[in-house]
Amino acid sequence: MSAGFQPSLDFNAAATAAEDGEALIIDVDGYEGPLHVLLALARSQKVDLLQLSILKLADQYLAFVQDARHLRFSLAADYLVMAAWLAYLKSRLLLPKAEQPRPEEAPAEEIAARLAFRLAKLEAMREAAERLRTGPQLRREVFGRGDPQAIRIIPSNAFEGDLYALMSAYIGQRAKESQRSYRPAPPVAYPLEDARDRLRRLLPDMDRWTPLAGVAPAGTPTAGPSRASYVASTLSASLELVREGEMEARQLEAFADIYLRARKSEATA
Repeated sequence: MSAGFQPSLDFNAAATAAEDGEALIIDVDGYEGPLHVLLALARSQKVDLLQLSILKLADQYLAFVQDARHLRFSLAADYLVMAAWLAYLKSRLLLPKAEQPRPEEAPAEEIAARLAFRLAKLEAMREAAERLRTGPQLRREVFGRGDPQAIRIIPSNAFEGDLYALMSAYIGQRAKESQRSYRPAPPVAYPLEDARDRLRRLLPDMDRWTPLAGVAPAGTPTAGPSRASYVASTLSASLELVREGEMEARQLEAFADIYLRARKSEATA
């Protein structure tokens, strides 16, 4: 692998972790130590990449990320770039060398730079989401100052106006009162003659005591005489029939219900 294919990447998080003793230590065939040291040896062609197992390297990297979730995300990103770069170097060694590079194949520096850029964008989005989640929220930590264009009402005891305005207001108020009119509909009464005729038609069937409310017509709430007019006219008509000897009426006590029935003949009684 020539020096022209080696990317110039800065693994600041991995370097800080190596100084703090939190570096990723791998153990593969032919090498045991920090991952960033292995990458440096591979880039300088001081280690045989054909003897290394990429599968073991990936397993150890996943175990490291699983056990070290409390570490910062940038450290795992650096190690992912290192592992991807080592896998790429070994794949280039395993493939036969072509006389001329394929025009559609991107250089190794560009591939590594793209991967590092995507990881950096992912870290930036994660930090932005965390800032949005923990930031102050309106009406909880932050409150608005109100409507700056609100109308202010300043009370005052001073009255402004002239005699013409006073007279105009008085005339306008009197004109409104003159236009007001209340014309209730005239009440419709149940004729007494109709009540007498109705009771005479009911006499053959009134052989038992029947309450006055059951004899009077029910009426309709929207049109025609009211219920009170039906009851009053029926009571007056029944008293006239009682006086004429055609009907009987009784009431057990004051304000109690009034009962009516047809008068029975002496032979029937």
